Amino acid sequence: MRVERNFVNNQFQETSVSDLITVYNPENEEQIAQVTAATSADVLEAVNIANQAQKTWRKLTSIQRGEHLKKLADKLAEKADEIGQILALESGKSVEDATNETHYAADITRYHAEWARRIEGEIIPSDTPDENLLLHREPIGVVACLIPFNYPVYTLLRKIAPALITGNTVVVRPSNNTPCSAFAIAQAILEAELPAGVVNILTMDHTTAETMCTHPKVGMITLTGSVGAGRKVLEYSQVNIAKSSLELGGKTPAIVTPDADLEKAAREIVISKTSNCGQLCTAVERVYVHESIQDEFIQRLKQEMESISFGARSLKPSNMGPLVNENARLNIHQMVERAIDDGAHLLTGGYIPEGKGHFYPPTILTQCRQDMEIVQEEIFGPVLPILTYKTIDEAIELANDHQFGLASLIYTENYRDAMKVANNIEAGEFYINRIPADPYQGYHQGWKRSGLGGDDGKHGMLDYTQTRLVIAKY
Repeated sequence: MRVERNFVNNQFQETSVSDLITVYNPENEEQIAQVTAATSADVLEAVNIANQAQKTWRKLTSIQRGEHLKKLADKLAEKADEIGQILALESGKSVEDATNETHYAADITRYHAEWARRIEGEIIPSDTPDENLLLHREPIGVVACLIPFNYPVYTLLRKIAPALITGNTVVVRPSNNTPCSAFAIAQAILEAELPAGVVNILTMDHTTAETMCTHPKVGMITLTGSVGAGRKVLEYSQVNIAKSSLELGGKTPAIVTPDADLEKAAREIVISKTSNCGQLCTAVERVYVHESIQDEFIQRLKQEMESISFGARSLKPSNMGPLVNENARLNIHQMVERAIDDGAHLLTGGYIPEGKGHFYPPTILTQCRQDMEIVQEEIFGPVLPILTYKTIDEAIELANDHQFGLASLIYTENYRDAMKVANNIEAGEFYINRIPADPYQGYHQGWKRSGLGGDDGKHGMLDYTQTRLVIAKY
């Protein structure tokens, strides 16, 4: 069994501490690795090192920082097969999906490297004669990056690439469920010859994470995680008044109109719901189908869901793989049982399979109501509640009647319906006749309890900066 060590100052740290975090393969529950858990002293040292490195890193020209990112992107692509193998083992993904995720991570790293010549300030007219107002974009300093388990390779680069191109340094906490791929990325960082201390990666428990996030030299905390985790980060940020960027829960509504391509809609909604076993922040989490087509469309959904096999993707890559751990599976199954007790009809799925692995079958619940827990709370698994509506205005009202506002979508051939929803939906993203995919040149920002700040594109990159106004009298 492999043992991974924390990565600080371009070195994998030797430690005498025996506190180890065990990593399991979710498809067979076997131990695959142990990683050293950082102590409070370890993270204090890492933040101090990152702070010192940032003083030099920020003085490089942005084009020089971009060249470093391009070298890292090349190294990630070169090592994609190796990183993919490691990610597949700890996540239950197929090797192909895990390898592709690494290539996507290389792509978003290159994308942010290209902002090197485009980080711009402003010249603002002054009300005072003989005076210029110059607005500078400056790095924040040290950024604490908290990475989720579901797409741990892509999300890690999604956060550190814009942080680095804007002149910050980072201390990264990967998920304790999927930390091994982060240390494979650390090896790529070492081989790409990024300056020491610019990227530091440590596994830790929640108490140590608090020590890291409340360090006086941490100027920003970025998290992809649950609403509960987001609230904790907001508590941490109060200590230093640190900037927070939070991508939190999602409950993507899909509206299906009578004139929609029902075959396409059913197929793609099921793909969204079962990819990575539904462990995707923008996965379709509730469907609103017009009452005139409900019987036909629900039957199409049922056929599509029942065509999805689940099991070990190492044996059959086309399978839907496992949930991250047993707690996730039990929580999802209990939500399904409570929904049935509350009046929902179980159309397919809804049971815990026998045998090893944290698998759960593709599941459909019909006759759901808007006030049900299964409609109001994020499931983060392959369970799809179905509701009906009479008018497009009612569909919009139901879709918006929610604490979350991350992504949303509609299937329709009616231009007016599409534009009406686009102008009234309460979500950071709206997709027309397609499922969410988070284009990295866009801006992935949640409304309501789905988060603060955002990722991707120009605006995601600028989130890692602060401004300085220079008032120049002449």
